[in-house]
Amino acid sequence: MLWSLFKYLVFFALAAALAYGGVVLLETSGGVQITVAGTEYTLSALQSVIALSVLLVALWIVLKLCSLLVATLKFINGDETALSRFFDKGRERKGYKALADGLMALASGEGQQAMAKAARAEKYLQNPQLTDLITAQAAEMTGNTKKAAEAYKRLLSDQATRFVGVRGIMKQKMSEGDAETARALAEKALALRPKHEEVQDTLLTLQAQAQDWAGARKTLSTKLKTGTLTRDVFKRRDAVLALSSSKALLNEEATPEQQEQAIESNRLSPDLVPAAALAARAYIAKGKKRPAARILKKTWETQPHPDLAHVFAEIEPDESAEARIKRFDQLTRLKPNHDETRLVMAELHIVAEDFPGARRALGDLAERAPDARSVTLMAAIERGEGADDSVVRGWLAKALSVPRGPQWVCENCNHIHAEWAPVCENCASFDTLSWKTPEMPEITSLTGAHMLPLVVGALEDKSTEVAMSEDESIETITIEDSVESASEKEDAPVEEVSATK
Repeated sequence: MLWSLFKYLVFFALAAALAYGGVVLLETSGGVQITVAGTEYTLSALQSVIALSVLLVALWIVLKLCSLLVATLKFINGDETALSRFFDKGRERKGYKALADGLMALASGEGQQAMAKAARAEKYLQNPQLTDLITAQAAEMTGNTKKAAEAYKRLLSDQATRFVGVRGIMKQKMSEGDAETARALAEKALALRPKHEEVQDTLLTLQAQAQDWAGARKTLSTKLKTGTLTRDVFKRRDAVLALSSSKALLNEEATPEQQEQAIESNRLSPDLVPAAALAARAYIAKGKKRPAARILKKTWETQPHPDLAHVFAEIEPDESAEARIKRFDQLTRLKPNHDETRLVMAELHIVAEDFPGARRALGDLAERAPDARSVTLMAAIERGEGADDSVVRGWLAKALSVPRGPQWVCENCNHIHAEWAPVCENCASFDTLSWKTPEMPEITSLTGAHMLPLVVGALEDKSTEVAMSEDESIETITIEDSVESASEKEDAPVEEVSATK
């Protein structure tokens, strides 16, 4: 309403100004004399202004007629669009102006304004290839997914814009949680643009989430062929996919072909710990102990890991504790000063009831870099050497407050996993798990915080008994249960003892 009133006021102001100017020109004396072919014409001031205006209009018409003549001559010479361009020049100018305004509004985050400008541009340009994309993105910005989907579907009808439409609908399905449809659309988009890196990565992630390992390996090969992935990264990720496929197959009775696939994953990436463990187990199932040991040694030299020690123990499951210590020397001497080596040897000596040897093997690890595993082993050593129960309780209580130690951590979101997986269960990223100590400090349990005041004296003076009151009976029962659990671990095989991480 106010805008209409403003336009009326402007119109009346212009009319009044023109009327006032006419009156002023009528009252002005003098004029312009023009001589044409011996005839003299005298024009008043008002007539002079009118004549000048008519002359300008006539000049503009002449120029337009000249442009039309040029366009006609081009059309006669074979330029079929010359006349249409001449008549549509004004419409195109308005259309491109609206299109530019729509792009600026889209970049500024003004979704409604962008859709309005896109509709205006479509009116003048009649080119949906340009305007539908702006409409779709502006509709997504304002949360109008239905209108965005309609715009993307219109883009599917043209071969030049089909990829944009497929990709847009794919992203909508992903945001809706329809992973199956999104994966099918990603495959279609990749067929249209095999070199599009974003679509490659999206399809690879969706295939890994759906455990379509064969399809994921095919997509990975496409990334290598198109140059969007280096060969060393390709080998690593191809090994991860082969490992994932073989793990899924080996859940049941494994055929020789399935065992070969597990071995192939280790060949592709020898430093991948889960692949080495699975390949070694495949060799053990075939009765080939030496190749299994060779694989484990090679990977241990790169990255010592408790899973490798577990599988190394499986090579000779019935050997004595002393024989196992001797055989493990082949593995542990590859990295004698590594923390994992110290922990494994300490566990082996505990199983053999050689508690002084376990203490020597563990060294100062429990004080230098204490974690739940090393501190629990110290409790078992103290118990085995006949230390007072208060000392054992002190170490077990400390195990509740120290970090858990290295774990499978996603490098993308820092989510901790109980076991290795090709896809992060939190952020769904592919091949981002690594064996390391979490960067964020772990929160100690409330029970551990209550226990520590009971045992701090035992840690400082091993000869002093810790006084327990009746109100602390619950904590006492918990500590004594933990001691009995640690005592049971002393007689367990190395696979069970080394499982504490």
